[in-house]
Amino acid sequence: MLFAQTILASVNPAPPVIPDKIFNVQNYGAIGNGVATNTAAIQAAINAASTADGGVVEIPAGIFLCGPIQLASKINLHLEAGALLRMLPLEKYPGGTVSPQSFISGDKLHDVAITGGGAIDGQGAAWWPFAKTSPGARRPKMISPSNCEHLLIEGITLSNSPMFHIAIGGKCQDVIVRGVTIRAPASDDPVLPSHNTDACDVKGKNILIQDCDVSVGDDNFTCGGNTSDVLITNCHYGFGHGVSIGSYTQGGVSNITVVNCTFHDTEAGIRIKTDRDRGGFVHDMKYLNLSMTNVGFPILIYASYMAKEKQFRDLTKLTPEIVASYPAVSVSERTPIYRDFVFSNITATVQSGRRAGLIWGLPEMNVTNVLLENVNITADKPFGIFNAQNVRVVNSQIQTAAGRNKISSTNAQIIVE
Repeated sequence: MLFAQTILASVNPAPPVIPDKIFNVQNYGAIGNGVATNTAAIQAAINAASTADGGVVEIPAGIFLCGPIQLASKINLHLEAGALLRMLPLEKYPGGTVSPQSFISGDKLHDVAITGGGAIDGQGAAWWPFAKTSPGARRPKMISPSNCEHLLIEGITLSNSPMFHIAIGGKCQDVIVRGVTIRAPASDDPVLPSHNTDACDVKGKNILIQDCDVSVGDDNFTCGGNTSDVLITNCHYGFGHGVSIGSYTQGGVSNITVVNCTFHDTEAGIRIKTDRDRGGFVHDMKYLNLSMTNVGFPILIYASYMAKEKQFRDLTKLTPEIVASYPAVSVSERTPIYRDFVFSNITATVQSGRRAGLIWGLPEMNVTNVLLENVNITADKPFGIFNAQNVRVVNSQIQTAAGRNKISSTNAQIIVE
């Protein structure tokens, strides 16, 4: 318990401070009948609360259709139990697939919250096919604040966003995402696959992701460069691409802790990806007390995300010989650097035909300082460790068809204890 408390204390974002005066959207003309468009009414309630120096913009039970709205500082958009805020459908959404705005957004704000027992529905099914059939088509994000301080998203249920569900960008600081449920079909769903429906994308500093339940069609969580001091704890992840970092890591990513989380049917549990033209310094990463069942990759760390040659794209079939043929290039300011990773108390079962994990550095910039301690993985194919130095495997059971702790490696310094 003291260990967990120490981790929680290391990332302790200050919550927003918001006046408790209520601004019910129905008093500004909103109608929750699932038919009326309520964009102007809900925005009027937000504007009124902002003019009054902040307050709670309350959405009561009902189905409220709405287009893009802008938050303001010292506002809590609160969805009561039974409230459903529904994005306008594709054919009515302002800007369509040419220039749609994010559904809920705001820039350079402070003390902002989206809370309650209600839900937000993105009606994304009509948007998803455009990602493959019309690559230039644009789709709106569901919740997309940027450059904000003291931000809270708590308790709500988000589903079927046209694109990302939560995308917190810019230089955000003191962010809490807690008790949020996020749902979209898997990207390989045989009936209606979703596309790029990331659950929670965050960029900034001092970020807490806690008690969330996520199953989507892309990254379950992801962050890019200029991100540090992140704690992800007590979350459950289903379909999706895992708890990810990248692919753009310029500006660096550091001090990320993932603890006491579960994964089931997830494409990857831990996933860190980048490439030579988009890399930065990724370091001080801790993954602790994780349980994974039927995942594609329990641990996946590599720096060749954009490799075009087929032999380098199929990560399950990589061999030491294939990796040895990957060409080295000169080190530049965008060369990915991976250093100081801890994986401790992790149990995983892997999908049929897949490997136990992969750590693959570049020939010109190896992954360094990796500890796998009390890691127990059952898989068909061995763990691959390529272009990596000072990798310690301590008190671990990586069981594959090749035997216990049979690691596939090249250009790697590995100590098994």
